Amino acid sequence: MSGMVKTAVLTDSTAYIPKELRDKWNIYMVPLNVIVDNESYQEEVDIQADEFYERMRDMEELPKTSQPSIGMVREKLEQLSEDYDAVIAVHLSSGISGTLQGTIAAGEIVEEIDVYAYDSEISCMAQGFMALEAARLAEENTSPEKIIERLDEVKATNKAYFMVDDLTNLHKGGRLNTAQAMLGSLLQVKPILHFVDGQIEPFEKIRTRKKALNRVRELFDEAATTGKELEACVIHSQREDEAKQWKEELESKYDNVSCQISYFGPVIGTHLGEGALGLTWYEK
Repeated sequence: MSGMVKTAVLTDSTAYIPKELRDKWNIYMVPLNVIVDNESYQEEVDIQADEFYERMRDMEELPKTSQPSIGMVREKLEQLSEDYDAVIAVHLSSGISGTLQGTIAAGEIVEEIDVYAYDSEISCMAQGFMALEAARLAEENTSPEKIIERLDEVKATNKAYFMVDDLTNLHKGGRLNTAQAMLGSLLQVKPILHFVDGQIEPFEKIRTRKKALNRVRELFDEAATTGKELEACVIHSQREDEAKQWKEELESKYDNVSCQISYFGPVIGTHLGEGALGLTWYEK
């Protein structure tokens, strides 16, 4: 069968695609690292979310995070080159991590496989949606170029809003600028955050958690009432009951919405802290 390109899909651990879904769709993953008490752990491999949040409660200092080493990505690409001609690598926003650049650099070393590095400009399950979409298309033998085109479409309709219980970590980790964090702590607000040009920015400042969640629901309602088919995901850090309740509400309210649940794992959880809740969706 000449002319057909066999394409793999690679993402990084911050997509937080539940493992059974990754396995089902044959999505390969390179982990980012989180450094806890001077020990480096590969998230989703050596350390899971539950254990991480438990340990974080007692920590004075914020854990540090680091991108996968170029050597590790290179090894992964070499393995993939044995079975595949091309790889679509969907990574977290280059605005908050050097992971994408690392894959581009590794791809230049490994000549046996064509690497299409894709900047999701976002993270967590919003990034996961893109990897899953790529995997579905790859299974239908869609060309890498066509897959990238579809990812651009997903990105154009993809929205994600999240609410953190406490801005301290985002501020300490340098992911939110000082003036914004100061304002947040002075007013004790629960801001709704989103990604703008690949960076985390406040979307609106809201005073209570309940109001913030209602506002996110309102934003979702605007999208859902158009009748378009939406794929949604509730993302949480250690708030599974609340996430489940939210998912059930959305699915029972709308026939055109399917919703799943994911989580903020260690690397992103370092910045958002415990108690964060988010909602992301895109048009199918």
